[in-house]
Amino acid sequence: MESQIIESTHILRLDPGEEIVTSLIDYCEEQGIQSGLVTAIGAVNDVTIGLFDPDTKEYASERKKGNFEIVALTGNIATKDGEVYAHLHIGFGDDQHAMYGGHLNQAFVSATCEIYLLALKDKVERFYSSEIGLNLLKLK
Repeated sequence: MESQIIESTHILRLDPGEEIVTSLIDYCEEQGIQSGLVTAIGAVNDVTIGLFDPDTKEYASERKKGNFEIVALTGNIATKDGEVYAHLHIGFGDDQHAMYGGHLNQAFVSATCEIYLLALKDKVERFYSSEIGLNLLKLK
C-alpha cells in the first residue's frame, strides 16, 4: 500500500493481492482515524459480499471469483467497542458487464484499488441493536 495525505483526505493505493477491508482498517488504526468517509474504485478478483435479512437478523454471504471492476465502493469508518469499524458496500461488474453488489466482507485487489478516505475530527461510535440485529451508529 502507498498513501498520501492532502489536508484531511487520505489517498491510498492498494496493490495486487492486498485485501481491501483489512488494509483500510489497519491504515485507520495506524493513523489514529476513528471516523471517516470512504470511496474507492479499482479491480478485484476475489470478493465476498453479504445481504442482511431483517427477518432472520442474519447475513447471507456469497463469494465471487473472477476479474471484476469496482464500479462503486462506498462507506464509513467508526468505532465499536474501542476498535476501528469499517462499514462498506461495493458494486462490481464482470467481463459481461453483469453487476453484483452488497455489504463488503472481503475483497482482494487484482490490479489496483484507489481509496479516498476523508478523515473526520470527531469520533463516531457504533453499538449493537438486538432489536434490529445490526451495529448501528450511536449519534449524539
